[in-house]
Amino acid sequence: MCGIYGITAGDQKFINDYMHLCKHRGPDGGQKIEIVNKESGNGVTLGHNLLSIMSEPKNSRQPWRTPKHNSLVYNGEIFNYYELKEKYKDFTDTTGCDTELLAWGLDKFGLSFIDEIDSMHGFAYYEVDKDRITISRDHAGIKPLYYAEIDRGLVFGSEVKGMLDIVPGARKLDKLASSFQSRTGCNPLRNTLFSGIKQLLPGETLVYSLKDKKFIDSKRIYVVPNGNKKFNADEFRQQVSDTVKRCAIGQRKIGVFLSGGLDSSVVAYELGKLQKINTFTNRMYPEVHGDEDYNSDANAAKVLADKEGYTHHEVVITPKEYMTAWDQSIYYMEQVNFNPSMAMYCHTNKFMADKGIVVTMAGDMGDELLGGYPKYQKMFYGELPKTWRELLTLWLQRLKRPKSFTRDIIADEQLVDELELCYSDKLWNPDDPVGSYMALDCVTQCPAEFFSRNDTYGMAYSMEGRFPLASKTFMQYCLNIHTRYKLNQSETKIMIRSAYNGILPNDIIYKPKTGWTVPVGLWLTNKMDQDLEDFYTKELGKEKLKTVTSSQKSAKMLIPDLILKHWKETYKVTDAS
Repeated sequence: MCGIYGITAGDQKFINDYMHLCKHRGPDGGQKIEIVNKESGNGVTLGHNLLSIMSEPKNSRQPWRTPKHNSLVYNGEIFNYYELKEKYKDFTDTTGCDTELLAWGLDKFGLSFIDEIDSMHGFAYYEVDKDRITISRDHAGIKPLYYAEIDRGLVFGSEVKGMLDIVPGARKLDKLASSFQSRTGCNPLRNTLFSGIKQLLPGETLVYSLKDKKFIDSKRIYVVPNGNKKFNADEFRQQVSDTVKRCAIGQRKIGVFLSGGLDSSVVAYELGKLQKINTFTNRMYPEVHGDEDYNSDANAAKVLADKEGYTHHEVVITPKEYMTAWDQSIYYMEQVNFNPSMAMYCHTNKFMADKGIVVTMAGDMGDELLGGYPKYQKMFYGELPKTWRELLTLWLQRLKRPKSFTRDIIADEQLVDELELCYSDKLWNPDDPVGSYMALDCVTQCPAEFFSRNDTYGMAYSMEGRFPLASKTFMQYCLNIHTRYKLNQSETKIMIRSAYNGILPNDIIYKPKTGWTVPVGLWLTNKMDQDLEDFYTKELGKEKLKTVTSSQKSAKMLIPDLILKHWKETYKVTDAS
C-alpha cells in the first residue's frame, strides 16, 4: 500500500511537497519523475510513496516505467496475482511485485485488463505517445483517489490534504456534498466536501487528454445483484476460505481486527488455518452498561482467540486514550465521519502499528453482503420499491435524524438526482430489490464510512488494510444469492451462521449484533472522568454541557458537533457562500 500523486504539468516542487505531506503512506521509499511528450510539449509529474508488501523495496520502486515506456503509479494489491501469472505465460515476472503485472497488462490489453484483476487499487497510468493519463479506483472503493481539474490541467492524489492549496476555493464546503452528508450521514457522491476536489467513484476509471485538457473516456465496473443462486453451506465456507487465502499474500506481518462479530471472526478463523495470527479488539474501561454491553464484543473475541490459540491483544480504551487520539483522528480523517468512536479507531491503528503490524484484515462488508442489518428485514417483509428511483429515494432516508451539517440544504429530489448520476440502475434487480439495496450499500456506505476510515487511520501509521469479504470474486458470489437465503423475520445473516455453526463458538454464532463503539455518552453522564468532563466543558460551556449530558442519548449526539467544529478548524474550511 502506498501513496500516489500527479499533475499534468512540470512541477516537481508541488509533487515533492505532496509526497512529504503524505510520507506516512510510504516509509519504504519515495520517488518522483517528470515526463514530457516531445511532440506536443505536454507532460506530467508523478510521485509515489512506497510501502513494500509483495517484494523487496528495491523491486517495487515507482513511478514504474513500462515496456512501452509508459509510466504507472499504483496504490493497492492484486489478490489474484498468482492466478493471472499462471494464465498469462507470456508475462515475464522479474520482481515478484504486482505493480509489474499491472503495468504489463495495461500496456498489452489497455483498460480491459482492469476487468481481469481482483484488486483494491488507486492508480494513474500515463501513455506518453497518446498524450493521455488514466486514473482508476477499484470495484468497491477500498482505496481512495482524489482529483481536480485546474487551469494547468489535472491534479490527483491518494489524500486530499496535498491538493487544498493548488485547487482554487477548495477550503470552502461543497454545497452538494455537505447537503448530501447532512441528509444521509455520509458522502458517496463524486463531489467531496472540499469545493472543486472530486473523488473517483467505486469501480470508476477516467481517461484524461493532456492536449484537450478534458476527460475523453470512462469505464465503470459494477458488481451486480443477480440473485439467481441458492445457498450451499459447504460452498460458502470454501468461498470464504479462498478469499482470505488470496488476501493473505505478501511478506509483512498481518493483524486482524477481531470485533467479536461474525464477519471478523470468520476472517480470523480462515486466516488462522494458514498461519499464526495476531488479533486485536477493544475493551472499554471504565466498564459501563446502558443501551448495550459495550464489552460484549471483546468478551466474544476472547472466547474465539483462546479457543484457536491466537496471539490476542486487548486494546484498552479509557477516556485518556480517547482524548489523546482526538486531534490525530480529526487530522487524518480528511472527510468528516460523524461516528463518535473515530478517536478510538485511530488509537487502535496506532497500537497495532506499535506491535509491528504492517497489514491489517477486517470483516467489513459482511453485513452488506449477507443481510446483517435489521433495515434489510424490515424492507424484505414490508413494501418493496418497484423501481431503481424508488430505491434511491428510500436510501436517502437512511437517517432518522439528519445531521445539520450546513445551513443551505439542497432539496431531496435533487439529491436523488445526483445519487442516480453516480450509481446507475445496473445495480437494480426487480426480482430482488433488497439485494439491490445491499449492492448499493456496498459501494456507498462501505467506502464512505468504513474503507475511508481504515485507509486514513491505517496509512497514518504505515499499515495496509485488507477486506477479504470485499474482494470482487466474493462480492459477486454473495450478490448472486437471493435475499431469501440471507434472512427471515426472526434472524439475519442466516448463511454465515449456518455455515459456521459448530465451527465458531456459540458466543459468536448466537451473539446479538452490537456496534463497535466507545461509550463516551455514558462516561459523561455518569461523570466517570474529570478530564473528559473538562474537555467538553471547555468546548461547550458549563450550562450547555449540563443540558446535553442529562441523558446518554443527548451526550452521544453532541460529539458529531464537536467533530465537525474541529474538522473545520483543522482544515480551515468555511461554509459555502
